[in-house]
Amino acid sequence: MRIFLSLLLIFTVYVIYLDFEVRTQFDGKKWSVPARVYARPLEFYVGKPLTHEQIVFELKTSGYRLNQENPKAGYYQKSGNSYRIVIREFDFWDGHQPPRYIQVKIEDGFVSDVIDFRDQTEIAVVRLDPSIMGRIYPSHREDRMLVKLDEVPEHLTMALLAVEDRQFYSHFGINPKAILRAMVANIKAGAVVQGGSTLTQQLVKNFFLTRKKTLVRKFNEAIMSLLLELHYEKDDILEAYLNEIYLGQDKKRAIHGFGLASRFYFDKPIYNLNLAEVTTLIAMVKGPSYYDPWRHKKRILKRRNIVIGLMEEQGSITNYQSMTAKSKPLTVVKRNKKITSTYPAYMDLLRRQLQEDYDKEDLTSEGLQIFSTFDPYVQKIAEQVVKSKTRQLDKQKNLKGTLQAAVIVTNTNNADVLAIVGDKQPTYAGFNRALDALRPVGSLIKPAVYLTAIQQQNKYSLATLIEDKGITLKAQDGKLWSPRNYSGKSHGKIPLFKALTSSYNQATVRLGLELGFESIVTTLRNLGIKRDIPPYPSMLLGAITMTPLEITQMYQTLSGEGFITPLHTIRKVMTAKGEPLKHYPVKIKQGVDETSVRIINSALHEVTRHGTARSLQWRLPKGLKVSGKTGTTNNTRDSWFAGFSGEHLIVAWLGTDDNKSTGLTGSSGALPIWSDIMKKIRTRPFSFAYDDELEYYHVEAEKGLLVDEDCSSAAYLAFRKDNVPEEYGACSN
Repeated sequence: MRIFLSLLLIFTVYVIYLDFEVRTQFDGKKWSVPARVYARPLEFYVGKPLTHEQIVFELKTSGYRLNQENPKAGYYQKSGNSYRIVIREFDFWDGHQPPRYIQVKIEDGFVSDVIDFRDQTEIAVVRLDPSIMGRIYPSHREDRMLVKLDEVPEHLTMALLAVEDRQFYSHFGINPKAILRAMVANIKAGAVVQGGSTLTQQLVKNFFLTRKKTLVRKFNEAIMSLLLELHYEKDDILEAYLNEIYLGQDKKRAIHGFGLASRFYFDKPIYNLNLAEVTTLIAMVKGPSYYDPWRHKKRILKRRNIVIGLMEEQGSITNYQSMTAKSKPLTVVKRNKKITSTYPAYMDLLRRQLQEDYDKEDLTSEGLQIFSTFDPYVQKIAEQVVKSKTRQLDKQKNLKGTLQAAVIVTNTNNADVLAIVGDKQPTYAGFNRALDALRPVGSLIKPAVYLTAIQQQNKYSLATLIEDKGITLKAQDGKLWSPRNYSGKSHGKIPLFKALTSSYNQATVRLGLELGFESIVTTLRNLGIKRDIPPYPSMLLGAITMTPLEITQMYQTLSGEGFITPLHTIRKVMTAKGEPLKHYPVKIKQGVDETSVRIINSALHEVTRHGTARSLQWRLPKGLKVSGKTGTTNNTRDSWFAGFSGEHLIVAWLGTDDNKSTGLTGSSGALPIWSDIMKKIRTRPFSFAYDDELEYYHVEAEKGLLVDEDCSSAAYLAFRKDNVPEEYGACSN
């Protein structure tokens, strides 16, 4: 009797322990949910530039489906130039947005009307719920998209119960008959060879226990299943199962739950799955690897049709539904469209900035919501252009597939990073050239030299003459250095703006010697460059290495009229409960006075009219004014172009990883990539900025003399009022 009571006491204590484990884990954090990174939301308002191609792309990217019959949340209708969209409710960083029923009309590439189509009232501005552009996973690499039971198609739960547990809503966590049948089989075999698990037991096994097949584990599984059923409703258990079940592997990432599986295999939200797709997922529950739809199509189709047949046998679907579903082909997306690290270059920068701007302890929280500045449409354009142009240029120069590329696109007004391409194959998650490729920058550095001069307002203007002729200097290693212009020609005395726009090396070096290396290094610092720059002569022509990201920061300051605004990818970070994380505020400061930068920017605009980037006059749409600078390094190893409109800054680089010659200059390589992106992203033109100190004049390029505005070859340049050319000259048309 004592032995029995002792065993009973031990059993009771053990059950109490298991009960504590069940309630603690099930009531607490059930899953380690990855941080979700959202793209910027698309806004609708009258006057917004928006094409039909873009709105359809944005809707599809955010998971919206076309439904002409009965629009509901997550669907849209199209009729002529109008779109009716039922926007899902969403918790933004600045508040909750309820479901919205909007009609958007597009005319001539702009939004002309936004109304609530239920009552025809006007809407000032409304946002589409943003797409998830990436995830940051916990250390064990499990990934899932949590779904609620009422979001799951009824056919999915019917199919699941038909296959896995027909008596789910009638048993208490275990099925004694099934267990007895399995136990007999296991005893005969001398090992665990058969299971009699209910759906609840499967959840317990995956959620609380190891997958090791032992009698002790089966005992724990049965007890914990009974305890789970004792404390929780059936629907709670079923919902947990739907989110926990393992359904595949994407390299190191484990796919858990039907919510993520529907995206992974069909690129659809779970509520949009049809019967054939639902039963395909249910078929995989038995063995995601064995029934992998990409490797074993016949096997998964056979299993899917068995599941459909079981549903028909149990009366869950009609014979017609069964026959229709069985006749459908396998519709999983192509492997290269799986939701892997689709934007690795952008996510790379975002992760680095998270670590800089937030406490490490906060970032270990699960289920963070990260609202980024990422623009999926701009990224799409940048990727398409990079892939097509690098392929074309590689073939043209017979580079045998070695040509590589990097592109960064930002918003000039606020330094939002909109898109990043770090490889000619943009989805390749390897070396990120946009962030980490240290390359000589060539003539991209020259605006800093001329800006240094313009800041000495009593001595220099864009019309000041400088000598462009040969010069020999002693380099840092003691060797003689004789820079030459790209054409090999000298041009005598020319205005500063002509030396900059035509990128004359000899004139730039002579100007740099007058200014002093240290003053130019200071200007680079004031433009946002943090890297140590050795002050030696070849630095004046860009014989220093920087990354495309650093160049972007420099030109961001130029486009921002001298204000250093750190490039950023993160708008807001929220906890899983919607609470904002505290972060370190971005400090914006003025590095260079606005007037000096405005003067240089007028010269950079001239680069695109009559200088090294003059091909932009026919490459870009008429009226789209831009400013920028080409860059070419020794032996044409690197091809650069950095430039901006009134809204967007783009930096493009081309080269090879082995540093061999590409045969591409800045104007023949990077510039075509830059222009193809700029003309497709719908941007505002560059405009000349005015202040109390500035006046603009037309100037001829030979001696920097004033000319009439009808002189087509003249440059339109900014001058300080007390430093304007006084003489007039003849137009050289």
